[in-house]
Amino acid sequence: MPSKPVLAAPARLTASHQALVAALGVVFGDIGTSPLYALREAFGGVGAPPLDRPDLLGVMSLILWALVLVISIKYLAFILRADNQGEGGIIALVALLNPWRSSADQPRYWLMLLGLFGACLLYGDGTITPAISVLSAVEGLHVAAPLLDSYVVPITIVILIGLFSLQRHGSSRIGGLFGPVMLLWFLVLAVLGVRGILVEPAILAAFNPWYAISFFASNGLTGYLTLGAVFLVVTGGEALYADLGHFGASPIRRAWFLLVFPALVLNYLGQGALLLAQPDAIQAPFFHLAPEWAAIPLVVLATTATIIASQAVISATFSLTRQAIRLGQLPRMQVIYTHAEESGQVYLPLVNWLLMIACVALVIGFGSSEALASAYGVAVSMDMVVTTILAVAVARRFAWHPLLAVGAGALFVIIDSAFLGANLAKIPDGGWYACVIAALIFLMMWSWRAGRAMLAGHLAERSTSQEAFLGQIEHTPVHRVPGVAVVLTGRDDPNIPAALVHHLACTGVLHEQVLLLNVVTADRPRVPAAERLDIAVLGQGLMRVRVHYGFSQTPNIPVALKLGEHAGLPVDTDSAIYLLSRETLIPRRGLRGLPRLQQWVYLWMTRNAARATAYFHLPEERVLELGLQVVLN
Repeated sequence: MPSKPVLAAPARLTASHQALVAALGVVFGDIGTSPLYALREAFGGVGAPPLDRPDLLGVMSLILWALVLVISIKYLAFILRADNQGEGGIIALVALLNPWRSSADQPRYWLMLLGLFGACLLYGDGTITPAISVLSAVEGLHVAAPLLDSYVVPITIVILIGLFSLQRHGSSRIGGLFGPVMLLWFLVLAVLGVRGILVEPAILAAFNPWYAISFFASNGLTGYLTLGAVFLVVTGGEALYADLGHFGASPIRRAWFLLVFPALVLNYLGQGALLLAQPDAIQAPFFHLAPEWAAIPLVVLATTATIIASQAVISATFSLTRQAIRLGQLPRMQVIYTHAEESGQVYLPLVNWLLMIACVALVIGFGSSEALASAYGVAVSMDMVVTTILAVAVARRFAWHPLLAVGAGALFVIIDSAFLGANLAKIPDGGWYACVIAALIFLMMWSWRAGRAMLAGHLAERSTSQEAFLGQIEHTPVHRVPGVAVVLTGRDDPNIPAALVHHLACTGVLHEQVLLLNVVTADRPRVPAAERLDIAVLGQGLMRVRVHYGFSQTPNIPVALKLGEHAGLPVDTDSAIYLLSRETLIPRRGLRGLPRLQQWVYLWMTRNAARATAYFHLPEERVLELGLQVVLN
C-alpha cells in the first residue's frame, strides 16, 4: 500500500515546476534577452578590439566567467541570502539597516543614502531596458527583411506605446503566457547555440580563463574598456534579487542552473563559434545563427521575449515607487491594484506615462540599439556596487561568518568596480542619461523627506500636549456631537495634532468619540493582521490608534478599523467621519533651513501629491478636510 508521501510527491513536483516556469517569465527576461546585442557590442563599437581568434576567445572567456562569478556565485549563492522577511532588492536592504532611528552622523544613515541613490539608479534602467530590448529585437529585420530597415524605429515606437498602454490592465491577464514563452525562448537559445558550436567546436576553449587574462595583457586599455560591453551579459542580475519576494530563492536558483545558465552559455558560445567562421556576421550574430527560413519567426519570438523582459522591468519600477512612497521618500501617488488577490501587482499611471515618454525619446534620440548600448550599463554597474556594500553591511543579521562576508564582499566589490570603471567611459556617449535620471529622483527624495521633516516641526509647534487638551475639554464646555471622528495624524506624536486643535478652536465642537490614527510603516515587507493595530484609550472619548503596515503592503484604513472592531474597538466604524488636514504652505523669505532648489522641488511635489482620500482608501462621502495655513519662515 503506497504511503501518503509517495502519493503527495507528484502534486509537490507539479507546484515546483509551476514556480520554476513562472520565475522564467518574470525574473530572467532582462538577462535572457542580452544575447541579442551583448557580443555584437564587444566588437562593434569605436575602439573595439580586432575580431581575431585570440581576442574573440578572450571576450568569450570574459562572458562565460562573468556569468559564473557575478550571477551564479555573487547573486545566487551570496546576495539572495540577504532577504528581509522574504523580500529582496535595494529597498529591502535599506530597511534591514533600520536607518530611520539613526542620526546623521552614524554610518547607517550614510549607507541609507547610498541605498536610496542605488534605488534611484534603477529608474534609469527602467527606461533604457525596454528601449534597447525591443529595439534590438526589431532590428532583426535587417537580416530577415532588409526592405523594412527604415521602419525599425517606427515599429519599435508603436510596440512601446502599445506595451505601456496595456499596463493599466495589469500583468495578471497575460502573466500566464510569460513563463511558457520564456521557456520556449531559452530552449531556442540553446538550440541555436548548439547549431553554432557544431560549426566551430574550437570555441569551447573559451572555458579556459587564461584566454581572458591574455586578452587584457595584449589589449591594455582597449581590453579593459571592453568590459563595458561584457557587462551587458549580467545586467539582469539585479532582477534576480529584486524579484526574490515573488518566488523565493529556491525556484530562482533552480531555474537558473537547470535552464537559463546552460541556455545562455550555449548561445554565447554558438555566436562566438559563428564569428570564428564568419567574422562578417558581427552586425547581427544572434540572428545569423538561425537558418534562413527561421529568420522571421525568430524576430517575432525575440520581440515577444523583449516585451516580456520590458514588462518585468516596468512592473519592478512600479513596485519600487510604491515602496519608496510607503517609506516616506516620495509623495503619495495614485496606485491602482490590478489584481484582487495579489497586492504586488500595481499600476501607477504617472510613473507609467513618464516611463513611456522617456523610452520613446530614447529610441528617437539614439536611433539604434548599438548607439543606445552606450547609455546602458552605467546605472546597473553602480547599482551592483551599492548592493554588494549594503549586503555586507547587513550580513551579521544573518549569522554569516565575518571572514566569509568581508572576503566575499571585497571580491565582489573589486569585480563590480572593474565593470563600473569600464562603463564610466560610456558617460560622454550616453551614459550620462542614467546618472542624470538618478540624480533628479534622488533630489526629489531628499527634498521631500527634508521638507516633510520641516513641516512636521512647524506643526508640532502648533500642537497641544495630550494632558492639556484632555484638561481643556474636561473643564471647558465643549459641544459633543454623536458619532466617531477619525483624525489622521500623519506622524507618530504623543501630542494632539494641530488640525484637531484648530478645528476645536474654530467650531467649539467635538465628536463623542475621536480616534487619533497614525499609519506606521514597519522596516519589514509585511505585518500580520494580528499585529495590525495598537489601541490606547486616552479618556474623554479619545483613543489613539496606530495602524502598522509593512513597506510592501497597501494601507486601507476602513479595513483596518473594521479589523479593530472585531478585536474589541468600541466604535461603529461604518458611520465614522474622517478628518484630514490639508496644509497650505506659505513660504516667506524662503523655507527656513532648506536650500532654494530644495524649496522649489518640495513645494512642487506637495502641490502634485495624490490626495490622502484615495491613498488610504477612505470613502469620499465621509471625508472632511480641514484647511490649515502654515507659514514657513
